[in-house]
Amino acid sequence: MSKYCAVFSFNEVEGVAVLSLNQSMKPVLFEIFGEIWTVQSRLGQGVSASVYRVSSGRATTAAVKEFQADTQGGDYGYHKERSVQQHNYLNLSITNTPQQGHSMWLVQHCARDILEALAFLHREGYVHADLKPRNILWSADDECFKLIDFGLSFKEGNQDVKYIQTDGYRAPEAELQNSLAQAGVEVEGDSGCTAAVDLWSLGIILLEMFSGIKLKDTVRSQEWKDNSAAIVDHIFANNSLACPAIPVYHLRDLIKSMLLNDPKQRCTAETALLSPFFSIPFAPHIEDLVLLPSPVLRLLNLIDDSHLHNEEEYEDILEDMKEECQKYGSVVSLLIPKENPGKGQVFVEYASSSDSKEAQRLLTGRTFDGKFVVATFYPLSAYKRGYLYQTVQ
Repeated sequence: MSKYCAVFSFNEVEGVAVLSLNQSMKPVLFEIFGEIWTVQSRLGQGVSASVYRVSSGRATTAAVKEFQADTQGGDYGYHKERSVQQHNYLNLSITNTPQQGHSMWLVQHCARDILEALAFLHREGYVHADLKPRNILWSADDECFKLIDFGLSFKEGNQDVKYIQTDGYRAPEAELQNSLAQAGVEVEGDSGCTAAVDLWSLGIILLEMFSGIKLKDTVRSQEWKDNSAAIVDHIFANNSLACPAIPVYHLRDLIKSMLLNDPKQRCTAETALLSPFFSIPFAPHIEDLVLLPSPVLRLLNLIDDSHLHNEEEYEDILEDMKEECQKYGSVVSLLIPKENPGKGQVFVEYASSSDSKEAQRLLTGRTFDGKFVVATFYPLSAYKRGYLYQTVQ
């Protein structure tokens, strides 16, 4: 299993209730949220769960997920659904910044991790079929983005799910297939959806991350259907969205290769990973290091340069900082560089990201020697390599 795939469902999907029902009983009526709900139809069925369209007296449209409790996959999915929020995971949809795109470092990081996950799935012959921001989580312990919720996944060439993907991230061929299924038209032969639908969804996600704009209405428009490439070009050409000094054209070309209408012409996950976009050494913004937890904490605005050149004072500061930081968890290492990059910053490696998150929460805004502490996280992999970013403010 790829480290970029987390095999469990996520119960933060808007408008979806999570149930564990006896598979031998077809759900017809049930009570949840203090209301009686009626099952109207089954929207889709995956390996470990089914999704039903339901209605109540006040809600016109909702969905319920039923885990197959008597199967190993269903039982695993149900318990993981319940336990995911107890782990060090951050949902990608939480990171959305309306009208303001994410840094290129964050977009690149997410793109690479999810492409690694898709490359693994597709090599094994599986299609995720529901890629969207809510199904991408940041793992603080593994320091990567992970792909979750395989409830609609299917083996390529053996699609047992009629309705796939989420509105706004649905590929054109999936849109057509869903419409035919809704009309009761049986799709025969090799006309089922392929792994290419996942690349389409990722292309939309990356375009939203870059622009900070939700594209659900845009991809529904006739203008998009007529010339989506021109719309992508327009988004990238907008000077308010991209700094001219940052080379964004490689990302633009990568996204365009994912959003070709013909699924046979779309790039694969493995070819996408060869894009020149991934060879550019972007630096994180300070917002990225506040947003994405890791086992390493970085403390700013603490040390004067004068303290760095007096060996006795420097050693005292090291001891004082280690003593303070150990109040929040087990400290593996502590570094205060005397020269740039990172001069005067305090890097604290904790045994777990849970400890570093607690330290970040309690240290931020504290006053030491008359100075307000600024605490961010820092990538463990970069810290281990001795690579100290000059972060973008």
